Amino acid sequence: MKKFECHINIDRPITIVQALQIQCDLSVGEIKKSIDKGALWHSRGKATQRCRRLKKTLNIGDKLHFYYDENVLSQVPTPATLIADVNDYSVWYKPYGILSQGSKWSDHCTITRWAQKNLTPERAVFPVHRLDRAATGLILVAHSKKAARALSQMFEQHQLEKTYHIIVHGNLQQRTQPETVALAIDGKPACSHFSHMAYDEKRDLSLLKVNIESGRKHQIRIHAASIGLPVVGDRLHGVQQSLADLQLCAVALNFTCPIHQLERCIALPEAMRPQLSNLAQ
Repeated sequence: MKKFECHINIDRPITIVQALQIQCDLSVGEIKKSIDKGALWHSRGKATQRCRRLKKTLNIGDKLHFYYDENVLSQVPTPATLIADVNDYSVWYKPYGILSQGSKWSDHCTITRWAQKNLTPERAVFPVHRLDRAATGLILVAHSKKAARALSQMFEQHQLEKTYHIIVHGNLQQRTQPETVALAIDGKPACSHFSHMAYDEKRDLSLLKVNIESGRKHQIRIHAASIGLPVVGDRLHGVQQSLADLQLCAVALNFTCPIHQLERCIALPEAMRPQLSNLAQ
């Protein structure tokens, strides 16, 4: 698979495609597809931004940064599902494998890019919060800088209730309900509450509800493993030989909308939540 990057100083009148053709052994079609998928960045002064406008006028002194990774660019995003459109922001079901944010190599497999290309009318998109690549569930996408600031602040200040469903190895039903874990993560306070929902005795698997008071990286996965109930499909903190996808899903968000001052209770349809009966043997 071809992989390279090039950085081009603009020292004469030239188009983006012409500049890249001189530096890269790619066809015009390949260049255009790569740019649409987010492989090109444009610098002017101290500002560097991802660039998709092929007809953007280049000034002397500008710089282009082109990151081409055939393996990354050949990936196809898994379709996300629109759950709610509130105009200033939208709520999506993020499937397994789609990303919360892109990299310098591309952004075509991110939830924000999917929302931008599939919302009608098309709008600007701004990330608000993250879900791990392997996790599924509800995620918000803002459509203005004002909405992005307000919603991001809401998440940072923990002014919403987030509910997750997970399938784990083991049985929680005989233990205190809910079972609270307050194990610090990376030296920072973290608190998770686990409640029993269903148990499959034959496979020793449980469906649990989880509410968290903080949002540390891999918090639920680390806390579940710490009490001997590793999440199915968690090859980092749980059973490494597991072949299943990570069984961790954000199923509900309850908050007071900081833009419209309305109570929002957004829940994922039951059919889209983890189910013990749907998990392969």
